[in-house]
Amino acid sequence: MASNANHGTPLEDLAGSRTAAGCLKIFIQRDYSEGTSVKFQTKFPPELEGKIEKSVFENTINDINGMFVEAEKMSCGRYCEGCLGCLTAYLVFFCMETHYEQMMKKVTRYVAEQNERAWAPRGLLITNPIERGLRVIEISILTEPATTRAQ
Repeated sequence: MASNANHGTPLEDLAGSRTAAGCLKIFIQRDYSEGTSVKFQTKFPPELEGKIEKSVFENTINDINGMFVEAEKMSCGRYCEGCLGCLTAYLVFFCMETHYEQMMKKVTRYVAEQNERAWAPRGLLITNPIERGLRVIEISILTEPATTRAQ
């Protein structure tokens, strides 16, 4: 059985853990295969089988991943944004949003829209990855109550 090197917790426990919040939680982990940029795994979790189409799941995750690629992409404008920040002792950022902040708002709107249109009608809810420190995408299965795990 594979284990998490940091905590010694089996990955199966992290993938579909039941919590005291009242429903089954599934965690989509970060994908570090291409470096440390924000990217989430697109492997379809077996716990979602029959609850949502694989294509809807993959499209949602790929769209979120694409927004993070755009947020982290360097350009002349982003370079100037950084230089302007340095020149003003970063006080300018009290008056304007960075490109990254704008993209995080876009991710937040997208997740809310997807929950409303595709996920909530199926009894599922995606938690914005920003709320989980960009570590995981949490998917709650609202139709399955939490139970205590057998030790």
